Amino acid sequence: MIAFSSNLLYTAFFLYLISTFLFGGAIRDRRKQYEKPSKWATVALSVTILGFVTHLGYFITRWMASGHAPVSNMFEFVTAFSMMFVLAFIILYFLYKVSILGLFTLPITLLMISYGSLFPTDVSPLIPALQSDWLAIHVTTTALGSAVLASSFIAGIIYLLRSVDQTKPSMKTFWLEVIMYAIVATLAFIVITLVFRGLQYETVYKWVDNNGQETEITYRLPSLIGPNQGELLTEGKMEALVEVPAVIDAGKLNTVIWSAVTGLLLYLILRLIFRKRISAALQPLTKNIKLDLVDEIGYRSVAIGFPLFTLGALIFAMIWAQIAWTRLWGWDPKEVWALITWLFYAGYLHLRLSRGWQGERSAWLGVIGFGIIIFNLIFVNLIIAGLHSYT
Repeated sequence: MIAFSSNLLYTAFFLYLISTFLFGGAIRDRRKQYEKPSKWATVALSVTILGFVTHLGYFITRWMASGHAPVSNMFEFVTAFSMMFVLAFIILYFLYKVSILGLFTLPITLLMISYGSLFPTDVSPLIPALQSDWLAIHVTTTALGSAVLASSFIAGIIYLLRSVDQTKPSMKTFWLEVIMYAIVATLAFIVITLVFRGLQYETVYKWVDNNGQETEITYRLPSLIGPNQGELLTEGKMEALVEVPAVIDAGKLNTVIWSAVTGLLLYLILRLIFRKRISAALQPLTKNIKLDLVDEIGYRSVAIGFPLFTLGALIFAMIWAQIAWTRLWGWDPKEVWALITWLFYAGYLHLRLSRGWQGERSAWLGVIGFGIIIFNLIFVNLIIAGLHSYT
């Protein structure tokens, strides 16, 4: 059953890849017509829906095989989040019939699935604290709310690519390129990790942790950064260039540096190919987009996603916390960042409705909000120890 479930996920990935190219064709075919989708767009949406159904099939069959909702580790949550992200896009497409949403949403989905696949994919039994129906209720609702909120990032990026003047450098073009670099660095991290995984690269160090105890750490990428008082145990492998104190997770820092460096290299290659900023190269894709419509899509994403996120990440979370730990709130890192996310989007709605922050301001808020969601997903889950930490 697990093998069949994995094959469904691979199939969904392949279908999303096909849909990306089809939506590209839809933009070239009938960019100015939103009321009646072109044949390209109809086929692209059909393939996307088929991909989503296959993705949902993966989710259900993995649930059946494991006996619990597949949201208990990093791989499962990221793949579930990406599934909800596609669902949010499908709903928004039926509401607005804007093909370019698919051209930007599906590549991000592919990155999410690829990133999630880098983590252990084995099914493991739940710890006692997670053996509850509230796991499915709380986490899936949170994932859905986060995915709908994240759709405002897609609308925001499209809006900014269309509206920001690319003819001269500015702070706006700088921050747009920072976003492009972050996406490219994620792609570079996935590629470099898969390459070394294919080579079965592994380096083991003996080191002294923060408590003065000797332990071992395994590197899957060549060690640029070594652990505290590290001793290389694997012969013929690269020695670390720098050693860091025990309070710093050398393995994770090493991965971050590899991602940043390879991301910069790939970014520079793309700049040489395009001979311009990446955001400037993407701008022609958006030249016939109606800015008011994209702005409305961004707002509608937050208006729909905010109550869903409130329900899943706060209300359901507090109910489960009361049942499991006899307290509604405990200031665990994940709880704190869920609250920060909620406050940010509450602020978004306040500024939008009361202060008239529409258009470009609203688009930047959508981009920042997605950054908060991703920070919560990656940094808080993996680096800050807590009751909610994923592995």
